[in-house]
Amino acid sequence: MSAESHPTNSSWIRGLVRDIADYPQPGVTFRDITPLLGNAFGFHRAIDELVERFSGAPVDRVIGMEARGFIIAAPVAFQLRAGFVPVRKSGKLPWAVVREEYSLEYGTDKLEMHRDAVHPGERVLVIDDVLATGGTAAATCRLVEELGGLVVGLGFMIEIGALRGREKLGERHVESLAVY
Repeated sequence: MSAESHPTNSSWIRGLVRDIADYPQPGVTFRDITPLLGNAFGFHRAIDELVERFSGAPVDRVIGMEARGFIIAAPVAFQLRAGFVPVRKSGKLPWAVVREEYSLEYGTDKLEMHRDAVHPGERVLVIDDVLATGGTAAATCRLVEELGGLVVGLGFMIEIGALRGREKLGERHVESLAVY
């Protein structure tokens, strides 16, 4: 599958994302999706558009990454009639896990998923709120593949294009509703 994004008219979503200058540090503009989540029409439309982008691909499980990814992935899974799998920060899951370390701007972090969350051959859709550097999404794909699952695509509400996170995802099918 191609790494190309589906063409989109993202003006509606941009109107519901709040830009916060100099957060979390000077020179950074934080894209706050909470106004979008709080707008019933906008939230519903975003979920519908993500589902539509992947409606042609059979999906067994939808993965959401802690924490905002849970908010988006769960309704996508519901609409696709697929199971929902949470990927958590290290130490949050109570049972046997697979773990993947990934790079941050300054250091590393770890993600975990239960060992029985994905079975060999299952088709998995990865959903998160923002594609920035791509580290979290790439680490999640490695977790899925370690368990024998097949990543059929990755979907994001927004993408920060200048951070080039899409490049870390290789040739996977990536969809973003709006690219900044």
